[in-house]
Amino acid sequence: MTTTLVRDTAALTGRSMRHILRSPDTIITTAVTPIALLLLFVFVFGGAIETGSNESYIAYLLPGILLITIASGVAYTAYRLFLDLRGGIVDRFRSMPIARSSVLWAHVLTSVTANLVAVGIVIGVALLLGFRSAAGVGEWLAVMGILALVTLALTWLAVIAGLAAKTVDGASAFSYPLIFLPFISSAFVPTETMPGPVAWFAQHQPVTSIVDAVRALLAGEPVGDEIVVALAWIVGILIAAYATAVIVYRRRMR
Repeated sequence: MTTTLVRDTAALTGRSMRHILRSPDTIITTAVTPIALLLLFVFVFGGAIETGSNESYIAYLLPGILLITIASGVAYTAYRLFLDLRGGIVDRFRSMPIARSSVLWAHVLTSVTANLVAVGIVIGVALLLGFRSAAGVGEWLAVMGILALVTLALTWLAVIAGLAAKTVDGASAFSYPLIFLPFISSAFVPTETMPGPVAWFAQHQPVTSIVDAVRALLAGEPVGDEIVVALAWIVGILIAAYATAVIVYRRRMR
């Protein structure tokens, strides 16, 4: 059973990846908005923002921009899954002797791959703009591992949206709150500068913990308990999203 799932998932992932390669503008479009925000905040607002640290503002800003990149990219997963359902290809797959869950896993693995490429593009632009990191190989691997887990968790949320949506716009609209959430966190300014209720929310939502952990790793500084809190949030969201997606998928396939 496991061998069949792996084989079928690999075949369907290859199909999805070919769609990406035939339209690379998907990855480029995913990276455009975060790069525009990076340029806007660094060159327009950056000089007026005090972060209370010695690092450059682009170094402070980059982790939040990377999360926005991922949030923008996973919307395409919901969109592509919705189109497959509406087009009838999923029904055709169901009539074939393949593992049913391979349909979802193919979309998920394609999302993780495409979004990490988009993250790499954004990091490359940040380096051109002057971003420098004191992180070693281990810290960079930890950063990429965290971002991959975040992508995996948010992609399963996208799967739920793609399965439950009634329209194309509805399939991708779920990503808007995800893109907006970093703005109410420590991604752009320290939470201490926010009004009381907003600061409380910002300090206790998952983006702040993830951003702080990634920022510390990129700066080559001790991460402390932030990485534990960040991983707890990510794994919790991943488990809940995966379980819900499986339930919705089974009901949809009935």
